[in-house]
Amino acid sequence: MAALAKIIIASRESRLAMWQAVHVQGRLAALNPDSQVDILGMTTRGDQILDRPLAEIGGKGLFIKELEVAMQEGRAHLAVHSMKDVPMVMPDGFVLAAISARENPCDAFISNTYSGLDELPPGAVVGTSSLRREAVLRARYPQLVIKALRGNLDTRLKKLDAGEYDAIILAAAGLIRLGLKDRIKAMLTPEQSLPAPGQGALGIEVLAGDATMAAVVAPLNDAMTAHCVKAERALSRALGGSCQVPLGGYAVIDNGQLWLRGFVASVDGQRMVAAEIRGNPADDEALGLQLAADLRAQGADAILAGLACG
Repeated sequence: MAALAKIIIASRESRLAMWQAVHVQGRLAALNPDSQVDILGMTTRGDQILDRPLAEIGGKGLFIKELEVAMQEGRAHLAVHSMKDVPMVMPDGFVLAAISARENPCDAFISNTYSGLDELPPGAVVGTSSLRREAVLRARYPQLVIKALRGNLDTRLKKLDAGEYDAIILAAAGLIRLGLKDRIKAMLTPEQSLPAPGQGALGIEVLAGDATMAAVVAPLNDAMTAHCVKAERALSRALGGSCQVPLGGYAVIDNGQLWLRGFVASVDGQRMVAAEIRGNPADDEALGLQLAADLRAQGADAILAGLACG
């Protein structure tokens, strides 16, 4: 394949998004030494609207729409995303061409006063932007006050440091990638807080039908991570997963098998159904669909019917 003169990566301009883009830029530059690899930084509507919960303003697609427009207009060739921010149904004309090896997928507890959730006194204020985390917290710690927390990672940490919250819950991967691992007081195990589908993994989006760019990014795909994330996303998609659905989905390769766990809950944590499944990693999406069916058989539909989906 002839070398491309230039490869342009579209990225949000938050510090974490730029870290991710620079990471991919470095890998692509090493693989394509005759190409110039640049980053086009952009501000998305998801970054601009910070006074309302994400579920109220249109969901995860708000973080990627502008990047997709840049690809459609030829201003960029690919976009780098946190997989947990990618809508479960890709818009027409776009595909996920690669999913890179996963960073730590767990949720992290951050506080300047307390060392873990069990230490928080009744009435302590915990910040999160995730209905999934909110449901888990309300189910296990009903004595806590859960408040919405929007903004990029640095903004969220500043709000904690300003005393607006006693603790906040963030994805560990972002903190680790930005060299902020020392802010983590406790790592929440999947048993404590099952991660969101795709959490900790990076996805590379390209235009559908762009065989050249698909081939360029193909070496960045990690097969095992991709199987896990595809299973998680199939589960979420089958259950209408979006910002409006408190849903966890997490898969690992265990003794050669794909082990997928999932749950659906009401936002108040009063109702929750959980299940798990094991199978051949090659059957990733089929396993996700089967687990969704298992959850529906346990009563997930009744929970989903009470949520604001859209």
